[in-house]
Amino acid sequence: MSDFDVDLFVIGAGSGGTRAARIAAGNGARVMIAEEDRIGGTCVIRGCVPKKLFVYASRFADDFEDAAGFGWTVGKPSFDWPTLRDAVANEVTRLSGLYRKGLDGAGVAIREERAVVEGPNEVRLAKSGELIRARHILVATGGYPAFDPPIPGGELGISSNEVFHLPSLPKRMLVVGGGYIALEFASLFARLGVAVTLLHRGDNVLRGFDEDIRVRLREALSHAGISFRLGCTVDRIEELPDGTRRAHCARGEPIDADVILVATGRRPNTNGLGLEQVGVKLGPVGQVMVDANSASSVPSIHAVGDVTNRVNLTPVAIREGHAFADSTFGGKPWAMDHSLVASAVFTTPEIGTVGLTEHQALAAGLEVRVFETGFRPMKATISGRQERIYMKLLVDAQSDRMLGVHILGHDAGEIIQAVAIAVTMGATKADFDRTIALHPSAAEELVTMRTPRASVPAKL
Repeated sequence: MSDFDVDLFVIGAGSGGTRAARIAAGNGARVMIAEEDRIGGTCVIRGCVPKKLFVYASRFADDFEDAAGFGWTVGKPSFDWPTLRDAVANEVTRLSGLYRKGLDGAGVAIREERAVVEGPNEVRLAKSGELIRARHILVATGGYPAFDPPIPGGELGISSNEVFHLPSLPKRMLVVGGGYIALEFASLFARLGVAVTLLHRGDNVLRGFDEDIRVRLREALSHAGISFRLGCTVDRIEELPDGTRRAHCARGEPIDADVILVATGRRPNTNGLGLEQVGVKLGPVGQVMVDANSASSVPSIHAVGDVTNRVNLTPVAIREGHAFADSTFGGKPWAMDHSLVASAVFTTPEIGTVGLTEHQALAAGLEVRVFETGFRPMKATISGRQERIYMKLLVDAQSDRMLGVHILGHDAGEIIQAVAIAVTMGATKADFDRTIALHPSAAEELVTMRTPRASVPAKL
């Protein structure tokens, strides 16, 4: 008789946890998974999926305007927030059900309650009090939005968790933060007709992205009507008698808004899980410290996804979970490669990027050839919209290998997914050059750039 109730106990039924559970079960393991909120995790329930649906809704505002230039007569459009909100909520519920169906189909036992680690091989279910003995424990609890640092009145703001469920569309919104979550929501709500102010403590938005992309996105969002307050922080928030939220800033006038969306960061969700008590080493922001195989300092406990604070993207969590399950239960050891991961920012215009930024390439001691182009897309020549697309290629001057590709413009996310295949395979600039352009398209510019802007020596 086995000393364990299950071979694998997974804490958290998000993208990484469910993938690991299903693959492990498919490899013959006895698997149990616990989720205290809703099956599907951040991405499906309160992240990328509902956000992208909101982004689609916001872009119809541009489509209605553009139609006139192409001969269409469109009456004055109107927008109904409850219709969008409820339709998105229904889709989220449907997807959560599919995640459950996938777990059930794989034979994974589901427990819808909080689970806490009580030993290297023991997990306690909080609601039922049941103690489960597991050969392996996988922590996949993701992250949570944090007001960083906390301020007086911070509870008067909302996070990205609540923004999908607003009872009505606000007239004024203050977005606090300068990362991709803050910018995506600022962008989409502005196009839904909300007067948006974005406040950020840095001197520019999207720290970590290529500088040319950062500058051009901020300019585009300003043109779309978003007001920026950079180099500033919120000291406190108060509620006025009429329900208005007033943010008092470190400098400048206070900002009044109907809703204050705080998007200043996310923290790994390890509070109260009992990890430190059993010897699992946590990092400075509470992340589970793991090696390349997602193993923690306790051999029987692993962690994947945002709770490790490595590359916090859903496809990465999925890949990490798959690698763990194959390696541990499938006899097929492999590890996730975090060195080259494509990403997108679903602002309007959107960003697609893969590989190194110019700053990163130079910091790595590489001599870089920089190719770039900016142009007005064909659609905008008829619609009259003041829209630009920007593309940038970074090439190793010694090997001709493509180091990074950065795109700002319509469908940048779709384009970069295909480009990422080539970059991952080690494509060179010569490979791009000998690829026949697909005309007319925006993406053809990626293979027609011939003259470098500069060849930058290997120093900052």
